[in-house]
Amino acid sequence: MERRRIGATALEVGAIGLGCMPMSWAYTASQRDGESSVRAVHAALDHGATLLDTADMYGPFTNERLVGRVLRERRADALVATKVGLLVGESHIVANGRPGYVKRACDASLRRLSTDVIDLYQLHRPDPEVPVEETWGAMAELVAAGKVRALGLCAFQKSSRRVHRRGPAEGGGRHGGHHATIRQLERLQQVFPVSSVQAELSVWSPEALEALVPWCAARGVGFLAAMPLGNGFLSGTLTPGQGFEPEDVRARHPRFTAEMMAANQPIVAGLRRVARRHGPRVTAAQVALAWLLAQGRHVVPLPGTKRERWAAENCGAGELTLDAADLAEIATLPPAMDSWD
Repeated sequence: MERRRIGATALEVGAIGLGCMPMSWAYTASQRDGESSVRAVHAALDHGATLLDTADMYGPFTNERLVGRVLRERRADALVATKVGLLVGESHIVANGRPGYVKRACDASLRRLSTDVIDLYQLHRPDPEVPVEETWGAMAELVAAGKVRALGLCAFQKSSRRVHRRGPAEGGGRHGGHHATIRQLERLQQVFPVSSVQAELSVWSPEALEALVPWCAARGVGFLAAMPLGNGFLSGTLTPGQGFEPEDVRARHPRFTAEMMAANQPIVAGLRRVARRHGPRVTAAQVALAWLLAQGRHVVPLPGTKRERWAAENCGAGELTLDAADLAEIATLPPAMDSWD
């Protein structure tokens, strides 16, 4: 698989990464299986997807332990990225960016991951009660201590609606939020270099292309594309009206009502048309990932899965090159319908 560099520290990773969250958080709890998930991580590494993205809150904590099982055997094959800054409560998620907490959380993540260094430590959400420079400064001290190699910031605009905030959030709306994030990134750069920004980006959620992706490109910052398959929708494997388990995030997502899933089918159909031009084994999901790779060499998609089969298929997108005609056709696809609009 092609290799790409992330940030000023020049971390080298496979062009496609692996989002580990679905293995223990957010999706279809009844289908979680630790052994199957471990096989999926091994499959991703076997196919060149070296960047493993997790977080302490996934589970909570169980996702890092799962990744740690693989790292004990294959640490040299992987670049491990995890996150700090969110705590899972009884009925909500709360941000905690206090320096002392960040340092304790890092030590706990290192133990769960069975490693002595985290390659990429990401701030999951800024804490509205703590100046972000203070949180970032504590994370920079972890780099100086040799516990972390590089720092990144997560900038999830939609999912932040479900995070309990103890104070007002900076910015509003999808585009306004991204511009607020850039102002925040500029502040962080004054404290310690930002190596990566992780945010949602896909064919049906392209908002980050307006400001965040160009900002990263201009500064040599890696862009980690979260939810690159639109929470599974762009794979074409979901059926309108199929329903989701109560704890599945899609059960509350406005794009996953039966009506909206049906209305957005032309997007999947367009991806399938492009896929057919590249051969019978090319899938809509691979086209969606290849489209992301075409947005810049600093972009690394993080498709999430808990199945070995899908991990291998996603990695196959690294071998798919879309030509100008393919990209032009994808550009003409209708925008996703969303009841938030």
